[in-house]
Amino acid sequence: MSPINITRLYQKLAKNLPEAKSELAFKNHFELLIAVILSTQSTDKTVNKVTPTLFASCPTPVAMLAMGQSRLATIIKPIGLAPAKSKNIINTCKIILEKHAGKIPGTREELEQLPGVGRKTANVVLNEGFDKPTIAVDTHVFRVSNRTGLAPGKTVLTTELKLLEVTPEKWLKNAHHYLILHGRYTCKAKNFDCQYCVIKKECGFTEKTNN
Repeated sequence: MSPINITRLYQKLAKNLPEAKSELAFKNHFELLIAVILSTQSTDKTVNKVTPTLFASCPTPVAMLAMGQSRLATIIKPIGLAPAKSKNIINTCKIILEKHAGKIPGTREELEQLPGVGRKTANVVLNEGFDKPTIAVDTHVFRVSNRTGLAPGKTVLTTELKLLEVTPEKWLKNAHHYLILHGRYTCKAKNFDCQYCVIKKECGFTEKTNN
C-alpha cells in the first residue's frame, strides 16, 4: 500500500471511529492487566460481564492473592480457560508484589516476564495504561493488515513490525484501536461488509475483487 493510501486509510478510520478505545472495562493499571490476561481466547464483552464483580472483591494484587486460585477460577469460569488463567493471575500478583512493590511495570521486558503475559498483552498494557505508541496485533488487526495490504505478514510479529514501520507517527498511538474495531465490526473474518467499508478505496482486497 502506498504512503498516500496509508495516510488516507488512517484518516478515514479516525473520522469513522473518533472515540476509538479499548472495549475492556478497567479503572487502573492493575485492572487493565488482569482484564487483558482474561481476554485471551475470549471476548471483551464476556470479560466485562465478570470483572466488575471480580474487581469489587479484589481491587489490588494483595486482595487477589487473598482470594486464592480456587475461588478466582470459580468467578472467571464463564470467560473460559479458568484453571490456567487463575493460576497465571495468582502468580502474576505474587511477582508484582515481590519484584515491583505492587505496581504494574511499564516496560515490555518486565511485563513479558509475568505469567500469562505475551507480547500482545504487553503491547495493550503499554498502549492503554502507559500511553506508549505500541500496536497490539490480535486476530482482527492481523486480518485487516493482511487483507487490505496495509502491513502484510505471515506472522503476527512480522505484521506488528511492518505496522510500526508504515504507520505515520500521528496515528501510532491509536492505530491498533482503529484496526481492531474495524476488523471486529466491518472487516470481519466472514461476511465482511465491503459495501459499507470507509476504506474500500484504499483497500487492496477491494481492488482485487473488483478486477
